[in-house]
Amino acid sequence: MDQAIISEIVRIVGKENALASPEERKCYSYDARTDGAIPDLVALPSSADEVSRILLLANKHMFPVIPRGQGSGLTGGSVPIKGGVVLTFTRMNKILEIDTNNLIAVVEPGVITYVFQEEVAKYGLFYPPDPASQKYASLGGNVAECAGGPNSLKYGVTRDYVLGLEVVKPTGEIITTGVRTMKGVVGYDLTRLFVGSEGTLGVITKITLKLIPAPETKATILALFNKVEDTAEAVSGIVAAKIVPSTIEFMDHASIRCSEQANPMGIPENIEGLLLIEIDGSKDSIQALAEKIREVLVRFRAAEVKLTHDPVEADKLWQARRVVSQATYNLNPVKIAEDVVVPRSNIPKLIRFLEETGKRFDLPILSFGHAGDGNFHVSLMIKDTPEDYARAHDAVREIFAETIRLGGTLSGEHGIGTSKAPYLSMELSPEVIDTMKKIKQLFDPNNILNPGKIFV
Repeated sequence: MDQAIISEIVRIVGKENALASPEERKCYSYDARTDGAIPDLVALPSSADEVSRILLLANKHMFPVIPRGQGSGLTGGSVPIKGGVVLTFTRMNKILEIDTNNLIAVVEPGVITYVFQEEVAKYGLFYPPDPASQKYASLGGNVAECAGGPNSLKYGVTRDYVLGLEVVKPTGEIITTGVRTMKGVVGYDLTRLFVGSEGTLGVITKITLKLIPAPETKATILALFNKVEDTAEAVSGIVAAKIVPSTIEFMDHASIRCSEQANPMGIPENIEGLLLIEIDGSKDSIQALAEKIREVLVRFRAAEVKLTHDPVEADKLWQARRVVSQATYNLNPVKIAEDVVVPRSNIPKLIRFLEETGKRFDLPILSFGHAGDGNFHVSLMIKDTPEDYARAHDAVREIFAETIRLGGTLSGEHGIGTSKAPYLSMELSPEVIDTMKKIKQLFDPNNILNPGKIFV
């Protein structure tokens, strides 16, 4: 980029809010999985007006602008592919309003998800979306990717809680979408269009969120199975019994062993599957619901079932699930992390296929995640060699093909970004992809905002 342009952006945000050294810029060239190009500048705006002025410059001088939250994504959604300016929102981190009468909140995009959840909890309120990265991910990034998490089974994902947005369009105009009410059907639902658009259609600068009353109490159930097939069947059994826990988390044998190595809980070697189930509600309803779930688990041959109402004990049980993502690196140094979703009735078929694929390609393939809504995090742990990368690439394509065959989708919460873009046509028809590209062109005629994402 021309130095004069960089100097103008520095004037917009202030010298102390522009990162220009090679070392600083390098830190914004990757996310939690994907490496990209080093940006020409990193700017930390403090308002929608500053974002607008930068985007107006971008359209005049034709340089890319990449919005970024905390960089915790797994598909390259916030990673530059050809330089340009990264906009990071760590300065826009204020909770602007918590309205306890109408159960809504207004926040800036840089607010950390967990910080927000803790703050609304002080008012007896609950914001359910809880991605694994919630303690360091930002709400703006959650909205851009439509993040989910374990609570999705009962409570839904981020889009179910976004009532309205302030957005800077790629061409610089500042618009507001949505409402502060529980209903609103005036015109097109632009709010839903921006949620999950991965920063390709607009830059989110303010978010209006729906809140709900916090549940009265919780209980946690840990179930261990000798066979992974029984574990998968038990998930379908719980759903078929018309039981809706807030969470059903699954871990296969390889995930359990990795977790045990990192944080020993004494889970026997012969255990092939684990379910971690959380239920919430009134004190009167919890016990009866827990007993119904126990009956289902026993019917599907659970080797051991533990129930606790104690938050401290529950936290210990959750440790097995919390550590698994990082613990997988004990197997090999490179992780290829995918998240696929299948109808819950087809979970057993997916689990069997993943095990067979791992054996066929001679690769460690671990599966864990949100079994309650059919969303599995599939991790291929490989050595940093061309041979392993090639086999992993072929395995991923087969996993995606089987996911589609089972009536599923290629991503439940990670998004498409750059890493899944080559596979988009496996799920979407040419006509649908063309329609999406036309929407992108309508909002961003010069392809300024986060180019190269979603579409190859």
